[in-house]
Amino acid sequence: MSKAAELAKAGETLTNQPSGRKNIVTNGAMQIAQRATSTTGIGAADNVFPCVDRMKVRAGSTAGRATVSQAADGPSGFANCLKFDCTTADASIAAGEYFLLQYGIEGQDLQQLKKGTSDAEKFTVSFYVKGNANATYTCEIKDQDNTRFIAQEFSVTSSWSKVSLTFNNETSNSLDDDNAESMRLTIWLHAGSTYTGGTFTSNTWFTTANQRVGDNQTSFFDSTDREFFLTGVQMEIGSQATNFEHRSFGEELALCQRYCTVHNMSGDADEYVIPYSQGQVDSANRAEIHILYPEKRAAPTITVTNPTNFKVMTGANTAITAAGFSGALVGTGIHGANLFWGVSSGVAVNDHTGNIKNIYLFQNTGAITIDAEL
Repeated sequence: MSKAAELAKAGETLTNQPSGRKNIVTNGAMQIAQRATSTTGIGAADNVFPCVDRMKVRAGSTAGRATVSQAADGPSGFANCLKFDCTTADASIAAGEYFLLQYGIEGQDLQQLKKGTSDAEKFTVSFYVKGNANATYTCEIKDQDNTRFIAQEFSVTSSWSKVSLTFNNETSNSLDDDNAESMRLTIWLHAGSTYTGGTFTSNTWFTTANQRVGDNQTSFFDSTDREFFLTGVQMEIGSQATNFEHRSFGEELALCQRYCTVHNMSGDADEYVIPYSQGQVDSANRAEIHILYPEKRAAPTITVTNPTNFKVMTGANTAITAAGFSGALVGTGIHGANLFWGVSSGVAVNDHTGNIKNIYLFQNTGAITIDAEL
């Protein structure tokens, strides 16, 4: 290639890069882990966010079990990774078994791909991986709106290495422009013949479920020695994997909190887990606490862990142990909600004068989780 052609190619590459944020994936450096830093015994029919925000782990009918954790490990420039550790092997793989990592993406965050148009853009998924030994896994993109798939295999060694996979796009089958899940980025770690039994064609869109996983797929559950480490996940427009887009911790946290906010202890008892909340007492002797939270993708589900470890603070600065969490008021919104806590004494029934000032955690185990994940 001549020098002029090289310069032209470089200019084309730069021109094709989108302005603003290039990485479609949030928390790709595995920095944010609001729910937990580790979860054990994952397998069977689990469908959970075990630790790192936005990274869901799904399992189907497998006898294998794994511990999934946020680990202080990574290639140069990365402080954290997502670690999978096989704790129970699965020597007999049934047809419907699977174990995978899944990242969901809203349709309104994918319009720059121009899928379903004559200008459809290729896109590249890149990430860093390592294992305890050599392995081959499958990276799949699923179009949720049209039930279509495209996938490629990748290799893992015992050292950190960067994987770069460029995917072809489609000029048909457009994606919805809304806040629902339009695309899934999936890493298959284990699969039965329901997903491997067909003819796998790399980097080609298809609709048949048994073509989803590559012919050389390793079973993560083949040994309790098996480990898998992942970080630096990036999805961007174009046919080249550029350097990972590092965002500040605060920005990454704010992006994650569109999907989930966890109010919990930071280490000290008697901590206000929801600052600036206020409320009243209803006719059923329940403290009704009004709370606000960062705007959510959709109306969230609110759950409380260890509700009797919380106390209700009255306007007279009297702390009353909560009898339990009674649920969220119908009509929970994307900006806030009313939470009901049972109180047995210390407040007047049906008091609407702002008698309840706050809710706080008086023992060091307990959390309020506000979840609007895909």
